[in-house]
Amino acid sequence: MMPDMQGPTSDPSLIYRTRDAIAAADALAVAIVHLDLFTALARTPADVADVCRRHGLHPRPADVLCTLLSAQGLLARDAAGRLEPTATAREFLVDGSPFDARSYYAAMADKPGVSDFLQVLRTGRPANWPGAEGEADWHASMRTEAFAEAFTSAMDCRGRVLAPALAAAVDCGAGRRLLDVGGGSGVYSIAIAERFPMLAATVLEAAPVDAIARRTIRAAGLEGRVAVVEADMFTAAWPAGHDVHLFSNVLHDWDEADCRRLLAMSAAALPATGRMLIHDMLLDDDKAGPLWAAEYSVLLSTVTQGRLYSAAEIGGWLAELGFEVVARAPTALGRGVLTGSRRRC
Repeated sequence: MMPDMQGPTSDPSLIYRTRDAIAAADALAVAIVHLDLFTALARTPADVADVCRRHGLHPRPADVLCTLLSAQGLLARDAAGRLEPTATAREFLVDGSPFDARSYYAAMADKPGVSDFLQVLRTGRPANWPGAEGEADWHASMRTEAFAEAFTSAMDCRGRVLAPALAAAVDCGAGRRLLDVGGGSGVYSIAIAERFPMLAATVLEAAPVDAIARRTIRAAGLEGRVAVVEADMFTAAWPAGHDVHLFSNVLHDWDEADCRRLLAMSAAALPATGRMLIHDMLLDDDKAGPLWAAEYSVLLSTVTQGRLYSAAEIGGWLAELGFEVVARAPTALGRGVLTGSRRRC
Protein backbone atom coordinates (compact mmCIF):
# COMPACT_ATOMS: atom_id res chain seq x y z
CA MET A 1 0.00 0.00 0.00
CA MET A 2 1.25 3.45 -0.88
CA PRO A 3 1.51 6.05 1.94
CA ASP A 4 -0.99 8.90 2.06
CA MET A 5 -0.18 11.40 -0.66
CA GLN A 6 1.86 14.31 0.67
CA GLY A 7 3.35 17.26 -1.18
CA PRO A 8 7.14 17.63 -1.55
CA THR A 9 9.24 19.39 1.07
CA SER A 10 11.41 21.19 -1.53
CA ASP A 11 10.35 23.54 -4.32
CA PRO A 12 10.45 21.63 -7.64
CA SER A 13 9.59 24.67 -9.79
CA LEU A 14 12.98 24.89 -11.53
CA ILE A 15 12.87 21.22 -12.49
CA TYR A 16 9.39 21.39 -13.97
CA ARG A 17 9.66 24.86 -15.50
CA THR A 18 12.81 23.96 -17.41
CA ARG A 19 10.95 21.15 -19.13
CA ASP A 20 7.76 23.20 -19.62
CA ALA A 21 9.73 25.99 -21.31
CA ILE A 22 11.80 23.78 -23.60
CA ALA A 23 10.02 24.86 -26.82
CA ALA A 24 9.89 28.60 -26.08
CA ALA A 25 13.36 29.38 -27.48
CA ASP A 26 12.43 27.58 -30.70
CA ALA A 27 9.28 29.69 -31.03
CA LEU A 28 11.23 32.90 -30.53
CA ALA A 29 13.70 31.78 -33.20
CA VAL A 30 10.83 31.19 -35.65
CA ALA A 31 9.53 34.71 -35.02
CA ILE A 32 12.96 36.22 -35.62
CA VAL A 33 14.50 34.08 -38.36
CA HIS A 34 11.59 32.73 -40.39
CA LEU A 35 8.92 35.40 -40.00
CA ASP A 36 10.97 38.54 -39.21
CA LEU A 37 7.87 39.33 -37.20
CA PHE A 38 9.21 42.29 -35.25
CA THR A 39 10.30 44.15 -38.36
CA ALA A 40 6.88 43.55 -39.93
CA LEU A 41 5.01 44.74 -36.85
CA ALA A 42 7.25 47.76 -36.45
CA ARG A 43 6.20 48.84 -39.93
CA THR A 44 2.53 47.95 -39.54
CA PRO A 45 1.05 46.93 -36.15
CA ALA A 46 -1.50 44.13 -36.42
CA ASP A 47 -3.78 41.92 -34.34
CA VAL A 48 -3.36 38.14 -34.28
CA ALA A 49 -5.83 37.63 -37.11
CA ASP A 50 -3.88 40.03 -39.32
CA VAL A 51 -0.60 38.36 -38.37
CA CYS A 52 -2.11 35.06 -39.53
CA ARG A 53 -3.20 36.53 -42.85
CA ARG A 54 0.11 38.24 -43.54
CA HIS A 55 2.31 35.27 -42.74
CA GLY A 56 0.04 32.35 -43.62
CA LEU A 57 -0.26 31.08 -40.04
CA HIS A 58 -2.86 28.95 -38.29
CA PRO A 59 -4.77 30.87 -35.56
CA ARG A 60 -4.14 28.44 -32.66
CA PRO A 61 -0.31 28.38 -32.68
CA ALA A 62 -0.18 32.02 -33.83
CA ASP A 63 -2.11 33.00 -30.72
CA VAL A 64 0.37 30.97 -28.67
CA LEU A 65 3.35 32.67 -30.32
CA CYS A 66 1.98 36.18 -29.79
CA THR A 67 1.18 35.35 -26.16
CA LEU A 68 4.75 34.16 -25.63
CA LEU A 69 6.28 37.26 -27.22
CA SER A 70 4.02 39.48 -25.13
CA ALA A 71 4.95 37.63 -21.94
CA GLN A 72 8.63 37.99 -22.85
CA GLY A 73 8.21 41.75 -23.06
CA LEU A 74 8.84 41.87 -26.80
CA LEU A 75 5.32 42.71 -28.00
CA ALA A 76 2.73 45.09 -26.59
CA ARG A 77 -0.69 46.30 -27.71
CA ASP A 78 -1.25 49.84 -28.94
CA ALA A 79 -4.35 51.93 -28.19
CA ALA A 80 -6.23 50.12 -30.96
CA GLY A 81 -5.35 46.70 -29.56
CA ARG A 82 -2.82 45.91 -32.28
CA LEU A 83 0.49 44.20 -31.54
CA GLU A 84 3.68 46.19 -31.98
CA PRO A 85 7.30 45.70 -30.85
CA THR A 86 8.34 47.03 -27.47
CA ALA A 87 11.37 49.31 -27.09
CA THR A 88 13.57 46.27 -26.45
CA ALA A 89 12.38 44.47 -29.57
CA ARG A 90 12.79 47.62 -31.68
CA GLU A 91 16.38 48.00 -30.54
CA PHE A 92 17.46 44.39 -31.07
CA LEU A 93 15.03 42.61 -33.41
CA VAL A 94 14.03 45.13 -36.09
CA ASP A 95 15.80 45.64 -39.40
CA GLY A 96 17.89 48.78 -39.49
CA SER A 97 18.68 49.03 -35.79
CA PRO A 98 22.39 49.52 -34.98
CA PHE A 99 22.03 46.74 -32.39
CA ASP A 100 20.19 44.32 -34.67
CA ALA A 101 20.65 40.87 -33.10
CA ARG A 102 18.67 38.83 -35.60
CA SER A 103 21.80 37.26 -37.06
CA TYR A 104 22.58 35.83 -33.63
CA TYR A 105 19.59 33.52 -34.13
CA ALA A 106 20.25 32.70 -37.78
CA ALA A 107 22.11 29.48 -36.97
CA MET A 108 18.94 28.14 -35.32
CA ALA A 109 16.92 28.32 -38.54
CA ASP A 110 17.17 24.60 -39.31
CA LYS A 111 17.18 23.31 -35.73
CA PRO A 112 14.61 20.45 -35.50
CA GLY A 113 12.52 22.14 -32.82
CA VAL A 114 12.44 25.36 -34.82
CA SER A 115 11.38 23.51 -37.94
CA ASP A 116 8.71 21.67 -35.96
CA PHE A 117 7.18 24.86 -34.58
CA LEU A 118 7.25 26.52 -38.00
CA GLN A 119 5.36 23.51 -39.38
CA VAL A 120 2.81 23.78 -36.55
CA LEU A 121 2.36 27.48 -37.29
CA ARG A 122 1.75 26.79 -40.96
CA THR A 123 -0.57 23.80 -40.57
CA GLY A 124 -2.10 23.94 -37.11
CA ARG A 125 -1.24 20.25 -36.73
CA PRO A 126 1.00 18.89 -33.95
CA ALA A 127 4.57 17.89 -34.66
CA ASN A 128 5.96 14.54 -33.59
CA TRP A 129 6.27 13.79 -29.89
CA PRO A 130 9.72 12.26 -29.16
CA GLY A 131 9.36 8.50 -28.91
CA ALA A 132 5.86 8.49 -30.38
CA GLU A 133 6.83 6.04 -33.13
CA GLY A 134 6.07 8.36 -36.02
CA GLU A 135 2.55 9.32 -34.94
CA ALA A 136 1.46 12.88 -35.60
CA ASP A 137 1.07 13.61 -31.89
CA TRP A 138 0.64 11.95 -28.54
CA HIS A 139 -3.16 11.58 -28.89
CA ALA A 140 -2.69 8.73 -31.37
CA SER A 141 0.36 7.33 -29.60
CA MET A 142 -1.56 6.96 -26.34
CA ARG A 143 -3.40 4.00 -27.87
CA THR A 144 -0.19 1.94 -27.66
CA GLU A 145 0.69 0.34 -24.33
CA ALA A 146 4.38 1.24 -24.28
CA PHE A 147 3.88 4.93 -25.01
CA ALA A 148 0.83 5.19 -22.73
CA GLU A 149 2.83 3.65 -19.89
CA ALA A 150 5.74 6.06 -20.32
CA PHE A 151 3.62 9.16 -20.79
CA THR A 152 1.25 8.38 -17.91
CA SER A 153 4.24 7.78 -15.65
CA ALA A 154 5.55 11.25 -16.55
CA MET A 155 2.20 12.86 -15.77
CA ASP A 156 1.87 10.83 -12.55
CA CYS A 157 5.19 12.08 -11.16
CA ARG A 158 4.11 15.68 -11.79
CA GLY A 159 0.70 14.84 -10.35
CA ARG A 160 2.31 13.83 -7.06
CA VAL A 161 3.32 17.49 -6.71
CA LEU A 162 0.08 18.95 -8.04
CA ALA A 163 -2.54 16.59 -6.58
CA PRO A 164 -2.02 17.32 -2.86
CA ALA A 165 -2.09 21.06 -3.61
CA LEU A 166 -5.28 20.63 -5.64
CA ALA A 167 -6.95 18.65 -2.88
CA ALA A 168 -6.03 21.36 -0.37
CA ALA A 169 -7.37 24.13 -2.63
CA VAL A 170 -10.87 22.80 -3.31
CA ASP A 171 -13.90 22.23 -1.10
CA CYS A 172 -15.41 18.85 -1.86
CA GLY A 173 -16.97 18.40 1.56
CA ALA A 174 -20.50 18.67 0.18
CA GLY A 175 -19.84 16.40 -2.78
CA ARG A 176 -20.85 12.74 -2.87
CA ARG A 177 -19.17 11.45 -6.02
CA LEU A 178 -16.42 12.94 -8.16
CA LEU A 179 -15.92 12.09 -11.84
CA ASP A 180 -12.28 12.56 -12.82
CA VAL A 181 -12.56 13.14 -16.59
CA GLY A 182 -9.44 11.99 -18.43
CA GLY A 183 -7.97 11.27 -15.02
CA GLY A 184 -4.77 9.53 -16.16
CA SER A 185 -3.16 7.45 -13.42
CA GLY A 186 -5.86 8.46 -10.94
CA VAL A 187 -3.40 10.52 -8.91
CA TYR A 188 -5.83 13.46 -8.53
CA SER A 189 -8.75 11.26 -7.47
CA ILE A 190 -6.49 9.55 -4.93
CA ALA A 191 -5.40 12.83 -3.35
CA ILE A 192 -8.95 14.20 -3.20
CA ALA A 193 -10.33 10.94 -1.81
CA GLU A 194 -7.68 10.94 0.90
CA ARG A 195 -8.56 14.51 1.90
CA PHE A 196 -12.34 13.97 1.80
CA PRO A 197 -13.08 10.56 3.34
CA MET A 198 -16.83 10.71 2.61
CA LEU A 199 -16.26 11.28 -1.11
CA ALA A 200 -16.11 8.48 -3.70
CA ALA A 201 -14.56 8.98 -7.12
CA THR A 202 -14.56 7.52 -10.61
CA VAL A 203 -11.70 7.91 -13.06
CA LEU A 204 -12.93 8.08 -16.65
CA GLU A 205 -10.10 6.98 -18.95
CA ALA A 206 -9.59 5.29 -22.30
CA ALA A 207 -7.63 2.06 -22.76
CA PRO A 208 -4.86 1.30 -22.08
CA VAL A 209 -4.53 4.07 -19.47
CA ASP A 210 -7.51 2.71 -17.52
CA ALA A 211 -5.42 -0.32 -16.54
CA ILE A 212 -2.65 1.96 -15.26
CA ALA A 213 -5.19 3.87 -13.17
CA ARG A 214 -6.52 0.65 -11.62
CA ARG A 215 -3.00 -0.38 -10.69
CA THR A 216 -2.20 3.01 -9.12
CA ILE A 217 -5.46 3.11 -7.17
CA ARG A 218 -4.93 -0.46 -5.94
CA ALA A 219 -1.43 0.47 -4.74
CA ALA A 220 -2.96 3.37 -2.79
CA GLY A 221 -5.41 0.98 -1.13
CA LEU A 222 -8.39 2.94 -2.44
CA GLU A 223 -9.99 0.50 -4.88
CA GLY A 224 -13.07 0.43 -2.64
CA ARG A 225 -13.64 4.20 -3.02
CA VAL A 226 -12.07 5.09 -6.38
CA ALA A 227 -13.43 3.22 -9.40
CA VAL A 228 -12.25 3.26 -13.01
CA VAL A 229 -14.49 3.32 -16.08
CA GLU A 230 -12.88 2.60 -19.45
CA ALA A 231 -14.38 4.87 -22.10
CA ASP A 232 -13.59 7.57 -24.64
CA MET A 233 -14.62 10.80 -22.94
CA PHE A 234 -15.73 12.32 -26.26
CA THR A 235 -17.88 9.51 -27.60
CA ALA A 236 -19.13 7.44 -24.65
CA ALA A 237 -21.90 8.22 -22.20
CA TRP A 238 -20.38 9.46 -18.94
CA PRO A 239 -21.07 7.54 -15.72
CA ALA A 240 -24.15 8.96 -13.96
CA GLY A 241 -24.58 9.93 -10.33
CA HIS A 242 -21.60 12.28 -9.94
CA ASP A 243 -22.05 15.80 -8.55
CA VAL A 244 -18.47 17.02 -9.07
CA HIS A 245 -16.62 16.81 -12.39
CA LEU A 246 -12.85 17.32 -12.39
CA PHE A 247 -10.82 18.33 -15.45
CA SER A 248 -7.21 18.31 -14.26
CA ASN A 249 -4.70 19.22 -16.96
CA VAL A 250 -7.17 18.08 -19.60
CA LEU A 251 -8.44 21.14 -21.47
CA HIS A 252 -4.95 22.25 -22.47
CA ASP A 253 -4.58 19.16 -24.69
CA TRP A 254 -7.52 20.12 -26.92
CA ASP A 255 -8.55 22.95 -29.22
CA GLU A 256 -11.31 25.36 -28.27
CA ALA A 257 -14.07 23.39 -30.02
CA ASP A 258 -13.21 20.20 -28.15
CA CYS A 259 -12.91 22.04 -24.82
CA ARG A 260 -16.37 23.51 -25.31
CA ARG A 261 -17.66 20.05 -26.19
CA LEU A 262 -16.27 18.51 -23.00
CA LEU A 263 -17.68 21.28 -20.82
CA ALA A 264 -21.08 20.96 -22.52
CA MET A 265 -21.07 17.22 -21.81
CA SER A 266 -20.25 17.97 -18.20
CA ALA A 267 -23.01 20.57 -17.88
CA ALA A 268 -25.55 18.14 -19.34
CA ALA A 269 -24.54 15.35 -16.94
CA LEU A 270 -24.29 17.34 -13.70
CA PRO A 271 -27.24 17.75 -11.35
CA ALA A 272 -28.61 21.22 -10.60
CA THR A 273 -26.22 21.68 -7.68
CA GLY A 274 -23.26 20.08 -9.45
CA ARG A 275 -19.86 21.70 -9.82
CA MET A 276 -16.96 21.61 -12.27
CA LEU A 277 -13.35 21.82 -11.11
CA ILE A 278 -11.00 22.98 -13.86
CA HIS A 279 -7.37 22.58 -12.82
CA ASP A 280 -4.69 23.83 -15.18
CA MET A 281 -2.05 26.44 -15.79
CA LEU A 282 -4.00 29.57 -16.73
CA LEU A 283 -3.02 32.50 -18.90
CA ASP A 284 -3.72 36.05 -17.77
CA ASP A 285 -6.95 37.43 -19.15
CA ASP A 286 -5.05 39.90 -21.38
CA LYS A 287 -3.01 37.01 -22.86
CA ALA A 288 0.25 38.77 -21.96
CA GLY A 289 1.50 36.25 -19.41
CA PRO A 290 2.46 34.84 -17.03
CA LEU A 291 5.71 33.88 -18.70
CA TRP A 292 5.82 30.29 -17.41
CA ALA A 293 2.34 29.67 -18.77
CA ALA A 294 3.18 31.29 -22.10
CA GLU A 295 6.28 29.11 -22.41
CA TYR A 296 4.39 25.94 -21.57
CA SER A 297 1.65 26.81 -24.04
CA VAL A 298 4.23 26.67 -26.84
CA LEU A 299 5.13 23.10 -25.92
CA LEU A 300 1.47 22.12 -25.74
CA SER A 301 0.67 23.68 -29.11
CA THR A 302 3.57 21.81 -30.68
CA VAL A 303 2.72 18.28 -29.53
CA THR A 304 -1.05 18.37 -28.88
CA GLN A 305 -4.15 19.85 -30.48
CA GLY A 306 -4.43 22.40 -27.67
CA ARG A 307 -2.81 25.28 -25.85
CA LEU A 308 -3.28 27.03 -22.52
CA TYR A 309 -6.39 29.15 -21.94
CA SER A 310 -7.19 32.09 -19.71
CA ALA A 311 -9.75 32.11 -16.92
CA ALA A 312 -11.69 34.64 -19.00
CA GLU A 313 -11.84 32.26 -21.97
CA ILE A 314 -12.97 29.33 -19.85
CA GLY A 315 -15.41 31.53 -17.94
CA GLY A 316 -16.95 32.65 -21.22
CA TRP A 317 -17.52 29.05 -22.30
CA LEU A 318 -19.09 28.24 -18.94
CA ALA A 319 -21.36 31.27 -19.16
CA GLU A 320 -22.79 29.98 -22.43
CA LEU A 321 -23.71 26.77 -20.56
CA GLY A 322 -25.41 28.60 -17.71
CA PHE A 323 -22.44 28.26 -15.35
CA GLU A 324 -20.16 30.81 -13.74
CA VAL A 325 -16.75 30.74 -12.05
CA VAL A 326 -17.45 31.05 -8.34
CA ALA A 327 -13.94 30.45 -6.99
CA ARG A 328 -10.32 30.47 -8.12
CA ALA A 329 -7.35 29.21 -6.10
CA PRO A 330 -3.66 28.55 -6.78
CA THR A 331 -2.31 25.03 -6.47
CA ALA A 332 1.35 24.30 -7.33
CA LEU A 333 3.86 24.72 -10.17
CA GLY A 334 2.10 27.86 -11.43
CA ARG A 335 -1.24 26.07 -11.75
CA GLY A 336 -4.65 27.00 -10.39
CA VAL A 337 -8.17 25.65 -10.10
CA LEU A 338 -11.46 27.23 -11.16
CA THR A 339 -14.75 26.14 -9.59
CA GLY A 340 -17.80 26.45 -11.84
CA SER A 341 -21.40 26.29 -10.66
CA ARG A 342 -24.72 26.95 -12.32
CA ARG A 343 -25.78 30.60 -12.28
CA ARG A 344 -28.51 31.38 -9.84
CA CYS A 345 -31.58 33.11 -11.26
